[in-house]
Amino acid sequence: MPAQRLMPSDDARDLIDLTREICAKDLATVVDEMERASEFPGAVFRLLGRSGLLSLAYPEEYGGGAQPSEVYLQVVEEIASVWMSVAVGVSVHTLSCFPVASFGSDAQQKQLLPAMIGGNQLGAYCLSEPMSGSDVGSMTTRATRTGDDDAPGYSLRGTKAWISHAGHADFYTTFARTSDDGSRGLSCFVVPADSEGIVFGAPERKMGLNSDTVRQVMFEGVHVDADRRVGDEGQGMAIALSALDSGRLGIAAAATGLAQAALDAATAYAKDRQQFGRPIGEFQGLAFLLADMEAAVTSSRATYLHAARFKDAGRPFSRQAAVAKLVCTDAAMKVTTDAVQVLGGAGYTQDFPLERYMREAKVTQIFEGTNQIQRLVISRQLLKST
Repeated sequence: MPAQRLMPSDDARDLIDLTREICAKDLATVVDEMERASEFPGAVFRLLGRSGLLSLAYPEEYGGGAQPSEVYLQVVEEIASVWMSVAVGVSVHTLSCFPVASFGSDAQQKQLLPAMIGGNQLGAYCLSEPMSGSDVGSMTTRATRTGDDDAPGYSLRGTKAWISHAGHADFYTTFARTSDDGSRGLSCFVVPADSEGIVFGAPERKMGLNSDTVRQVMFEGVHVDADRRVGDEGQGMAIALSALDSGRLGIAAAATGLAQAALDAATAYAKDRQQFGRPIGEFQGLAFLLADMEAAVTSSRATYLHAARFKDAGRPFSRQAAVAKLVCTDAAMKVTTDAVQVLGGAGYTQDFPLERYMREAKVTQIFEGTNQIQRLVISRQLLKST
């Protein structure tokens, strides 16, 4: 059954209704085929863009939906309950726009944001590298100053790894080293996709999220105008960490939607499947399993909404975001695994989507900061506050 929601306004309720309508009509009808074919859902993102669902978190003055995180994240959850790859893509795009929206100058926001969130563009977020994942400060991609005072700019060289939308994005929000001062030597740039010198690796052969195309992005002397540097030189680490706080909420919401889908499929099967003359859902062992799954999904939703309300209130939410990412993604792994168990042998086949849900859940414990990193963030903030 659809998640029961208490939305803060009539507009928010309308957005959820619109999202469910689009998901039922345009996503559910093609998701299985496109995931099997590892096909990138470009037309789906364009549809979401025209519908205003790619810009919900950003101001109206630049063409955004001006929705609080509490609403935006529930839209992401709804999308994830039908197509996880697309929900992750919406979160990645929103993350890619965050540095300009939050740290860009007035001129950059006026120049760049309307196109970035207008619905016709899709962004990519280039932070991780082949040898730099959790240890962001060790990145080696470098931005070297070029030109003169009349035409200042940078030349980017280096390789980024695990980049969603690589080869399909219209811009790449990229972090590169502008000095050798460790984590204080990083800067943020918005690189147009048509810049000369951008080369892509082969798509990664992943165990799930097949429609979320992930590749390496190589910057081979790519010129970037100085006015596309976001914030000051050396501010990149602060920008990246702030963006990841918001991005972790997107993944938490998506993981919750995935778990909801698994719970719904398992519940429907338990009602229909007969053994020993009655539906298997009437056996206490399986009924209790479903109850635990429902408790996990409901707890996940409450956890990410709690963090979202801190963000909407303008209060620090790094710890709450880390808790939400940890709780929701661990729950998604547990719920999807239990859902396969409910279906038994059928759950292990591709005739049902449960095996895909389980494969998709695993990566949520890894990207946007592994869950071990989340525990580190949480514990450090707890100890710092005492």
